[in-house]
Amino acid sequence: MKQSTGYSVIQRAMHWLMALSIFGLFGLGFWMVDLTYYSEWYRTAPYWHQSIGVLLAVCWLVRLVIIRIQGKPKPLISHSKFEMNAAHAVHTVLYLLMFCLFISGYLISTADGRAIAVFNWFEIPGLGELFAEQSARAGLVHEYSAYALIAFAALHALGALKHHFIDKDDTLNRMLGRTSPQQPSNTQEH
Repeated sequence: MKQSTGYSVIQRAMHWLMALSIFGLFGLGFWMVDLTYYSEWYRTAPYWHQSIGVLLAVCWLVRLVIIRIQGKPKPLISHSKFEMNAAHAVHTVLYLLMFCLFISGYLISTADGRAIAVFNWFEIPGLGELFAEQSARAGLVHEYSAYALIAFAALHALGALKHHFIDKDDTLNRMLGRTSPQQPSNTQEH
């Protein structure tokens, strides 16, 4: 795996697109669980939530492939071993929680055997109910994973802001595409 000193344009675009999608899907999901059958959004909101969720899953897979091909930037030399380990742990948890959300979302949406229509572009076939109370059980996993993902995303953002405003290093700037030449990278991989 290659390792660079900064994020590529594609990596930065994927990061911000995924962040926007995650927070948007969380807000939509939080709002739509209280919709009643008679709401005009009762069918529309889940359709959008599912479609965007599937596209986010595709972005997630593509991002993993890009990271595998392009590598991740080297940590800055100012980062301690603890910070590098914490960053790695938080990133790992973020990716695992997204995986849990994708699987649980699929299990909720297809428990009745129906396919997931993604913006009427294509359909993902449903496998039906694979275990008892699939929709309800997967719904709990989906809900708790969503809250945990938002909490870890907030922790991730706070870490970036700490590096930017307190440490005054290029951690956040690298994800914004603005780096200064005086910030050398560490040779260790994180």
